[in-house]
Amino acid sequence: MAEKEVFLTVVGLKNLEQELDYLKSVKRREVAERIKQAIEFGDISENSEYDDAKNEQAFIEGKIMELEKKLRNARIIEEGTTDKVSLGSTVVIKDLEFGDVFEYTIVGSTEADPSANRISNESPVGEALIGKIVGSVIEVNVPAGIIKYELVGLKKA
Repeated sequence: MAEKEVFLTVVGLKNLEQELDYLKSVKRREVAERIKQAIEFGDISENSEYDDAKNEQAFIEGKIMELEKKLRNARIIEEGTTDKVSLGSTVVIKDLEFGDVFEYTIVGSTEADPSANRISNESPVGEALIGKIVGSVIEVNVPAGIIKYELVGLKKA
């Protein structure tokens, strides 16, 4: 089975690389030192410090593997050059029922952060916007029904 591509901006790629470097160079050493100190306490069968350190070590190693996989499958989002919404586009949409206006940047799921107005291309709104042009009306299915938005602005990264 082919691994899923991970869409990243240049900044997102740099952030993942920095996080991976930090985990490998700093956190691994810190946890190894904690394990060493816990072993010095004696019997590890009933040593909660040892258990905690081993659990943290497993978490860090899992995170390192996850980041390495993402970086291995990374595809950098190209700067948008068309009039259509694509990864990296910043869109302005208007809720046609209530008139609220929202601005979002469409990014890959790894970089999605709705609180920072960065939505995934895999989210319902992001997916509906991909390929649309200014003036398009999109419909998004939500548990409460269908929400209609108009694409009123498009900025390229």
